[in-house]
Amino acid sequence: MKIEKIKIQNFRSYREEISVDFNDLNVFVGKNDIGKSTILEALDIFFNENKGVVKIDKDDINKAGIDVDDTEIKISVIFSELPDSLTIDSTNPTTFREEYLLNQDGLLEVVKKYPNAGKEKVFVRAYHPTNPECSNLLLKKHADLKKLLTEDMACENRSKSAEIRKSLWENYSADLQLAEIEIELAKLEAKNTWERVKNYLPLYTLFQSDRKNSDGDNEIQDPMKLAVQEILKDEDLRRALDSVAESVEEKLKEVSGKTLEKLREMNPEVANSLSPVIPPAASLKWPDVFKNVSISGDDDIPINKRGSGVKRLVLLNFFRAEAERRRDDENIPSIIYAVEEPETSQHPSHQRALIEAFIELAGSDNTQILLTTHSPSIVKLLDFEHIKLVKGGAAKEVVDVERGDLPYPSLNEVNYLAFGESNEEYHNELYGFIESEGWLNDYKDGKPTIPYIRLRPNGDTVNEHKVISEYIRHQIHHPENTHNQRFSNEELQDSIGGMRAFVENNQA
Repeated sequence: MKIEKIKIQNFRSYREEISVDFNDLNVFVGKNDIGKSTILEALDIFFNENKGVVKIDKDDINKAGIDVDDTEIKISVIFSELPDSLTIDSTNPTTFREEYLLNQDGLLEVVKKYPNAGKEKVFVRAYHPTNPECSNLLLKKHADLKKLLTEDMACENRSKSAEIRKSLWENYSADLQLAEIEIELAKLEAKNTWERVKNYLPLYTLFQSDRKNSDGDNEIQDPMKLAVQEILKDEDLRRALDSVAESVEEKLKEVSGKTLEKLREMNPEVANSLSPVIPPAASLKWPDVFKNVSISGDDDIPINKRGSGVKRLVLLNFFRAEAERRRDDENIPSIIYAVEEPETSQHPSHQRALIEAFIELAGSDNTQILLTTHSPSIVKLLDFEHIKLVKGGAAKEVVDVERGDLPYPSLNEVNYLAFGESNEEYHNELYGFIESEGWLNDYKDGKPTIPYIRLRPNGDTVNEHKVISEYIRHQIHHPENTHNQRFSNEELQDSIGGMRAFVENNQA
């Protein structure tokens, strides 16, 4: 399964519902404190249910929502690439589609609501039958479903609830009255439906940019714990571990049984009052067996006692190794890596290697990457399709950066929109774009000029007048000419602003 879309409402700075489409590689850019990390952390709450990096609390409720007595947070995730079959009832294989648990687009939409930022309630938003004659079938016990069957209704197997539901819906196929509704999974007859569905969801792991420097620092420990989770998802290995657990269970029953048998010889009354309590093999949590997995430095010194640059370097190479492994492996589990500010404490060459690893990882099967960044250099290593721009204002939104929506297709333009980054390279691009479009004379027409001394190849000088944009352009291109006063940053920004406005007006 993979994420197609996330919806967030009343969570932190997102008051109104926002909807974000996901690709395999998604890089969120925008100004500080605008809500980039909020998206990654909302997903951590959704997938890891307060057992991950982020714990939901009342401070996460949007303040404007509180003012109107709306204290319910809602996080919804829409999935594609669904499993071919699943088991809702204890022994009944079925599909999301056959149970009418998909939305109108044929996707699985799981909605989690957190009243007052408390315990979650889990729903599926589904295009579901609402005809009273065949609605709420998922809420009914097997015996009640059988009562709805009539003799003239064909049913392949009346001992299976899934087959009865299928027959009933087929009987009313001409009048199902399908509509999108929310179905609370806890109310279904199969009470463990959500637990079963969770087995198909991707693993989600969040690496935050600011970590406490403690022995249990997740910056380093989490990659190893994540590796354990991935390894334990291997079907062959799970069957082997289940076999081990069942063997241990049988041996424990044998030991306890013989102990009670001997006790019965001495004191039957006491023996008959006792019984062995042995956790079933299925309840064993194998990840806990490997919870102390870690990486240590020389002399068993935890690597997290090293500097932040070294810690992030280990994380970098974990992703590089994962890119190689997931490219070559088959039947790998679905996974989502979310990393805040991968550029933190890294040399530019390491940043490039990390982004290359993420791009390669995102090209692997069953893999999605989510990043946030404040680095214009990182942005310029990406393609437009990778970038999600987080915009502020009265109604916040997250938009895909489309080439055709920009005044001209440049990643420097993205950096300007995201971070207000406007430098000499961006100035060059704007000026060059205006020139290439044949608009230069129109742009310069009527603008004031300032004196400029041009240096000829033979060393002679010529006094000229230039508009400020042309003055800056010449200084950038001819650093050997020292006869002119260097332009100021204020002049650079004013020139960039003027050229952007001119381009936007001409594109309208």
